[in-house]
Amino acid sequence: MADDFLSTLTWRGMLHQHIPGTAEQLQQERTKGYIGFDATAPSLHIGNLATIMLLRHFQLAGHQPIALVGGATTLAGDPSFKAAERELLPEEEIRYNEQRIKTQLEQFLDFEGENAAEMVNNYTWFKDFRFLDFLREVGKHIPISYMTAKESVKRRIETGLSYTEFSYQLLQGYDFYHLYTQHGVKLQMGGSDQWGNLTTGTELIRRKAGGSAFAITAPLITKADGSKFGKTVSGAVWLDPKLTSPYAFYQFWMNSSDEDAKGLIRVFTLLPQTDIEATIAQHAEAPHLRHLQQTLAAEVTTLVHGAAACQQAQQATQILFGKSTAEDLAALEEETLLAVCEGVPQTKLSRGTWAATPDVLTLLSTAMGGEVFPSKSEARRCIVGGGISLNQQRIIDPQAPLPQKLLQGQYLLIQKGKKKYHLLQLVEG
Repeated sequence: MADDFLSTLTWRGMLHQHIPGTAEQLQQERTKGYIGFDATAPSLHIGNLATIMLLRHFQLAGHQPIALVGGATTLAGDPSFKAAERELLPEEEIRYNEQRIKTQLEQFLDFEGENAAEMVNNYTWFKDFRFLDFLREVGKHIPISYMTAKESVKRRIETGLSYTEFSYQLLQGYDFYHLYTQHGVKLQMGGSDQWGNLTTGTELIRRKAGGSAFAITAPLITKADGSKFGKTVSGAVWLDPKLTSPYAFYQFWMNSSDEDAKGLIRVFTLLPQTDIEATIAQHAEAPHLRHLQQTLAAEVTTLVHGAAACQQAQQATQILFGKSTAEDLAALEEETLLAVCEGVPQTKLSRGTWAATPDVLTLLSTAMGGEVFPSKSEARRCIVGGGISLNQQRIIDPQAPLPQKLLQGQYLLIQKGKKKYHLLQLVEG
C-alpha cells in the first residue's frame, strides 16, 4: 500500500516531503490519515481540491481518510506564509461555512466500506477546552524556540504576528494529538506551506504521548511562469457552482497553457498514467486542437460538478468558440447562458418596445439605441452580407420579422460577424 500511494504521488508530482518512516508505517498496516480544511469561506476552491486529491488517492491505496473541518482553528486564523493577519470571521459565519464545506467534501470520498472515510470538526473538542487547561496540557510541551524556528513564523515575526496567529500551530498540533489518541490517526497531510504546523503535531505526539506520527506534504501548485495558481481576474476559482459557474470552471482549465496542463492533469484527475501519457502524446501531434486541455477540463468539471454540468459547459463553449446549432443554444439553462455571456455587451429592452418593432433592421439600429449598429445603413449592409445571426439563425433579410421563440422566453443572442456577440433581454414595461 505504501508503494502504491507514495509512487502514485511521486509520478503525479504530488509529493514534496515526508517524515522518515512514513513509507514503513503505510506498508505495515491500513493507516488513518487526515487533512484539515479551515472554514474561511462558504466554499472550497481549486487549491483545496489539490489536497482533496491526496485524500482520494490515499483511500484508493487502501488507507482510511479523515477530513477535518476546522470550526475551531478558523476562529484563530492560519498565519502560514500570509503577508498579513487574516480578518477574523464572526462565529455564526464560520458555523455556516462549516456546513457548506462538509457537504462539498462528502462528494469526493467514499464513506462506506472497510476503509470508509470519516469527517470530524475540531470545534467539538475545542469548544469546552479552557484556556488554562490548554496552557498546561499543550503549551508546556512545545518550547518557544521550537515555535519561532518555523519558517512561517520567522517570515512574519519582524513585520507583525499576533499571539492569536502565533498559537495557531499549537491548535493544529493538538488536533493531530487528539486524533492520534482518540481515533488512531497516525498521518497528517497538507500543502508544503503546512509543514511547520504538521511537524508541531508530530512533536506534540512524541513529547506528550510518547508515540510516533508521520506527515506528508504536497508541493503548492504554481503556473509554469511562477505565478499563483487558482486565481482569475474575477478572483478565486470555487468549487461551489453558485460562486464559479460550471462554464467558468470549465473555461479555467481550457485556458491553461500546454506546459501547465501537463502537470495539472496529473494532479487534478484520476486518469491512470497510461491514459495521461497517451493524451499528452496525442496533444503534441496537433497542439492547436487543444486535446490535452479538453481532456483536463472535462475530467475535472465532471469530478466536481457532474457529467450533466460538464456537458452543458461543453455545449456553451461550442456556442461562442466552435460550431453549434440553434438547438444547442436553446438547450442551455439560464444560468449557463448568462455565464457564457459574462463579458458580452448586454441590453435590456421593454416587451412593449419589442412588440412595436416591425423588423430586424429596426431592432438592431433604432430600437436598441444604436448599441449594435449606429445607423440603419450599416445594419442593412451587415444583414444583407450574411453577417448577422439571431439565436444561431442567420438573417439575410433586413425586413425579416423578429424571432418568435426567445431563449428562456426572454433572451436573444445577437452574433455580429464571427466573434462579436450582444445579449438582448426583454423586461416588463
